[in-house]
Amino acid sequence: MKDNKTSQAAIDYDANVHKTIPRYHTFHDETLDLVKEAISKPQAWLDTGCGTGTLLVKVMKEFGQLRVVAADPAEEMVKIAAEKMKNFEVTYVLSGSEALDYPDKFDVVTAIMVHHYLDEAGRRQATKNCFDKLRQGGIYVTFETIKPNTEAAIQIGLKRWRTAQIRNGKKPDAVDKHIRRYGSELLPITIDKHLKLLRETGFSTVEVFWVSGMQAGFYGIK
Repeated sequence: MKDNKTSQAAIDYDANVHKTIPRYHTFHDETLDLVKEAISKPQAWLDTGCGTGTLLVKVMKEFGQLRVVAADPAEEMVKIAAEKMKNFEVTYVLSGSEALDYPDKFDVVTAIMVHHYLDEAGRRQATKNCFDKLRQGGIYVTFETIKPNTEAAIQIGLKRWRTAQIRNGKKPDAVDKHIRRYGSELLPITIDKHLKLLRETGFSTVEVFWVSGMQAGFYGIK
């Protein structure tokens, strides 16, 4: 039985995520670079779908002392994150962003490769919750697997993704199992629908700021 929604067990996540998602670790660098220009010195950061805490370790090393909340629905992920960040002061919440109930407001809310597991209603609620947790002027940053605009483009994208995973060292049968999750366990939407959802949620500034293959990064400013 899986202990989280990703394609690998929590204990194996850090070693394998870069094989599955091309350029995954650049998502963190791009997020930090964006926040530095948009907020400069954030005082409070919520990472929902925090996984094993890799992003938040980078956040605290980059920005120094700030209030950090790490939320994830997978208990095993939270345990690994807590061990990884045992030398930092972090509050942990065992919840997905679609069910997040936390009273504070934040300068930054991040959701990296997490909302694409949600159906339309869940994604909308999760986005609203992230918006509600921001202070005025705060920034929301999300990366997700995306859906190209045509079936032909989807198939080309999936073939490229398959080739990239094999090139990164995954076995073809494991890659094919992962690709089959697209449209069943992974429920991506198009870039246009992402931007529309962010606008409808209430963000005053909405942009796509990173795209490569089947993944994209978006941000919204409250």
